[in-house]
Amino acid sequence: MTFDDDSPERPVWLITLADLSLLLVGFFVFLKASETDPRALAAQIRAGFVTETVVAMPVDIAAVSGFAAGSAEIVDASAALDWARAAARDPRTRLHVTGEVDGTPGDVDPLTGSGPILAADRARAVAARLVRSGAISPERILLSTGRGQRRTVLTLGYDGGRQDPAARQPAIAARPQ
Repeated sequence: MTFDDDSPERPVWLITLADLSLLLVGFFVFLKASETDPRALAAQIRAGFVTETVVAMPVDIAAVSGFAAGSAEIVDASAALDWARAAARDPRTRLHVTGEVDGTPGDVDPLTGSGPILAADRARAVAARLVRSGAISPERILLSTGRGQRRTVLTLGYDGGRQDPAARQPAIAARPQ
């Protein structure tokens, strides 16, 4: 067989049969789905995505840097405070505060020699400063630790909240006649 041959390796009717079979399966799925109550179907789909933890998708970021090696003392957090105050105006947002260490032997907690404990101290110090300044309430903050630089990273996420089906009005009833 050469590249110039137009003879197909599979018969054309086989592809047509596969397309017809998929359309037929899709039709039966559509029939079965239309038998269920739309609200019950939506509830089942929603239940499949429910998790125990709230995951907020990050949409903005800020950082507090300038930490000395082995220290959780904040040098300057004024820009991050202003950013957090503006970002937290929407009550559906959450703030994820991640304390970091640079991974060097000198960037550890002086009492325990632990990098993660120092990272947690940095995150806690920034979170406490945010709460004390009134930028955000403590129940909207999630703390974590990481390794990267001597800093604390703040990410803003949209929690989304739940829609209240009773609060929605039907579009037809809202239109004047």
